[in-house]
Amino acid sequence: MEDWRVGRRSWKPWGEATVRARESFARLVGVPASDVSVGAQVSQMLGIVAASVPDRARVVAPEEEFTSNLFPWLVHERRGVQVRTVAATGLAAAVDEDTDVVAFSLVQSATGAVADVDAIVAAAEAAGALTVVDATQACGWLPVDAARFDALVCGAYKWLLSPRGTGFLVTRPELRERLVPHQAGWWAGEDPHTSYYGPPLRLAANARQFDISPAWFSWVGTAPALALIEEVGLEQIHAHDLALANRFRAGLGMPPSDSAIVLTDVPRAEERLEAAGIRAAVREGRLRASFHLYTTEADVDLALRALT
Repeated sequence: MEDWRVGRRSWKPWGEATVRARESFARLVGVPASDVSVGAQVSQMLGIVAASVPDRARVVAPEEEFTSNLFPWLVHERRGVQVRTVAATGLAAAVDEDTDVVAFSLVQSATGAVADVDAIVAAAEAAGALTVVDATQACGWLPVDAARFDALVCGAYKWLLSPRGTGFLVTRPELRERLVPHQAGWWAGEDPHTSYYGPPLRLAANARQFDISPAWFSWVGTAPALALIEEVGLEQIHAHDLALANRFRAGLGMPPSDSAIVLTDVPRAEERLEAAGIRAAVREGRLRASFHLYTTEADVDLALRALT
């Protein structure tokens, strides 16, 4: 930031941070970097995918889905795209032969519920439907195989510990043939550094054609954050996070779960936690507590004392 303020050096190393972050994310979700696009927000990246579905396409999604994976589909109502929402637990059963897209979160933001990926993917494949997944609440603590889905999008500022304003879109090559890179700019060029001026169109042949020009400072922070997650290891983080979440659940008399997010009803939870210097979210009157790499058993016990 100081180098930028005084014009001390070139911006190019900041662009290299974006390259490192893309490669790191690709390793974390088990796909080649050539399948990964970089963007800023989930809805911005999903907009490219939603714009590609045909008129009158039918989309099935959970009714509790975060709107960044709903609004990009709902805005196409004017061309006949229909969005049907059902309870997340019934998503696989709701997929039928008329379904064109199944849009869902791997882990629900509102509840912390982990999707039944096997059942949903099997139902979508049987129907010939695309699977479009928001992994924002999963990547970073839950091992994810992005190759199982036609498209996977992830905002990096949650469990990937990154600055706000960075995100990733993973697409299968056969899906990319149907997508129009209508946000393309110089960074989407085959060689960004020879794509500054003038025609002809010369986009990257892989997922980079869907990139938008990176917000440099955010990517400078994202690259080392992802490197840290790789260094610690997803299996270790997964075990750590689940152990803390289930310690918290046990302290509240709740059964164990498979999620690092705990949703519960505790009277005056927000007020009591705030008095103890603890931050957690309250959604529709219910406490949502999350446990990650920076959380300790002492933190969990402090929260339990405040709540009980």
